[in-house]
Amino acid sequence: MAPTKKPKARSSTKDASPTALPKPFQPAPASLAPFYTSLSKKHIYIAHIDPRPAAFKRKIFVVPSAMNILITLLFIWRAWYIMPYYLELLASTLGYPNATTLRAADLSYGELLRVVLRRGLTFLLDFVLVVFVWPWPAEFVIGGTATHGSPVGWRWAVGFREREVYVRRSRKWDQEIGDVASAAGEGTGNRAEFWERIRTATTPMLLQQKTGYLLMDAFWDLDWNAMVLATKLADDKIFELDELETIVLLHSKQHGWVCIDQSETVNANEDERRKQVFAFRDALASMGKEDLFFRWIEIVQFETSQPGGFSGEKQVAVAEQIRELFKAGGVDFDKVWGEVIGGPI
Repeated sequence: MAPTKKPKARSSTKDASPTALPKPFQPAPASLAPFYTSLSKKHIYIAHIDPRPAAFKRKIFVVPSAMNILITLLFIWRAWYIMPYYLELLASTLGYPNATTLRAADLSYGELLRVVLRRGLTFLLDFVLVVFVWPWPAEFVIGGTATHGSPVGWRWAVGFREREVYVRRSRKWDQEIGDVASAAGEGTGNRAEFWERIRTATTPMLLQQKTGYLLMDAFWDLDWNAMVLATKLADDKIFELDELETIVLLHSKQHGWVCIDQSETVNANEDERRKQVFAFRDALASMGKEDLFFRWIEIVQFETSQPGGFSGEKQVAVAEQIRELFKAGGVDFDKVWGEVIGGPI
């Protein structure tokens, strides 16, 4: 037995080397180099494929489009309404008397207070509109350095597709993380926070429940330019679109661009099973039978919570009960599962 223990000791020493790439990090695929070399080294990126129908994505995009069109129209109306007033104020300030010109000596304290408050509130309202609200439609259409492109620019270049790549970019929290891909670097103490952010952002439940456009939150933003580039490179056959199926990319000062092996961070079998369940739910929903899915979940949850555990015999009995439930609802459970998943449950 002694000879078999020595190699393990040497392997452990090698893994602890400050120059080794710690698991589950691994070098980023060379085939994706034209994509990730264009990304900022300061951020962490998550790419994934959204397989939802193009018609659904079009409906989702209509909401922010309509909102920004409405805001733009309100701004045009506000400018048309208030601009003459500001021009008169400017002329009065330059010494040209007009309707906005007032002499404090001719007003009572109450009248003067009302004028000051009215003008002050007008200035405040327009300041808030210009500084805090107007950037929404401007960034939606034009974008900027901070937004890395714009939603309109992305849709104009990509259109609406059945399978789309979405690229999320980490927000300011990444500045506090450091080099987490280094075996003994500045970011080793922040790995817990890093993994928490990554796991939360890549859970199958999140990716199944939300289309990519709705994944922006306090920790992640969408990189529109990166999404356009990734789509173009895939269209040009530089790499296959499937290579961007839930991949995390980040730059390490020590190792260059690296990615994360998802099978090392989560239970791959559990992950796959969860994806299958969600796909089955979507299939039932398309048939108008989503209520059967929730009844199925209720039955399984109830039986697993009963004393004695969820034994093999009980599993068989529950499976038969579920099949009868689906049959009563006009659905062949095994047939639908086989068509969606491609094998027995």
